[in-house]
Amino acid sequence: MNPLPVPEAGLRVVLTGAAGGIGQALADAFAEQGARLLLVDREAAALQALHQRLADVHPARATIATAAVDLSDDAAVAGLADGLAQQWGGVDVLVNNAGTEYPTPVDDTDPQANARWAWLLDNNVTTMLRLTRALLPFMGQGASVINQSSIWGRIGVGGFSAYSASKHAVVGLTRSLAFELGPRGIRVNAVCPGWVRTAAALRSLTAMARERGCSEAEVEREILARQAVPQMLEPADLAGVFLFLASPASRALTGQCLSASHGEVMA
Repeated sequence: MNPLPVPEAGLRVVLTGAAGGIGQALADAFAEQGARLLLVDREAAALQALHQRLADVHPARATIATAAVDLSDDAAVAGLADGLAQQWGGVDVLVNNAGTEYPTPVDDTDPQANARWAWLLDNNVTTMLRLTRALLPFMGQGASVINQSSIWGRIGVGGFSAYSASKHAVVGLTRSLAFELGPRGIRVNAVCPGWVRTAAALRSLTAMARERGCSEAEVEREILARQAVPQMLEPADLAGVFLFLASPASRALTGQCLSASHGEVMA
């Protein structure tokens, strides 16, 4: 017996940000369970490479499709939803994983500082709402929406106000949609990862070290000292959390924001 409460085989799963570090780990996990996967990312070449790798590793277990889509484009998202409905008829699990991060210090005097701040909010939050709204007509009783937040959506952090604000907004969006969609039998939850060894997180670590005038190793030691388990998370460490929220075993949970941070945040 598999010890993990995994989703049922054949569930129709839409995963955004699929070509990123966490996205690839989640794609592997859902493919291993035999899901029908639609992998969405704006990076077409990286998406195609992921598709090929998954087809090689899980040749008989999953049905995998890809869509290179800019989720900030209303027409492109509407087309994605219509095409998916025609092919699959509906969606069982939506994983809103797409997002990015970069520093936005309040004293930034660059003329584009406000535009960069606003773009990050749109990219990390509004795109989630846009896709969820587009797919909602095709989600029924028992569907699960899982939004990617961050522990920086639970706490403040200097120098990254736009990213932190966006992830706080994801928490609020998750809780609001849980009330709106609950009567339809659709659950909405979020995952708040801590420091995960991805390219984006390591870029942030480098920026923090530069700002403080210290080494990246020193910043990493400070981070790990705040964790109950002093180890950097790997993308695959999050897979079980998402599989649980996608599965019927989590049917009592909605509006929840699960911190997966090796104990850095315990609320």
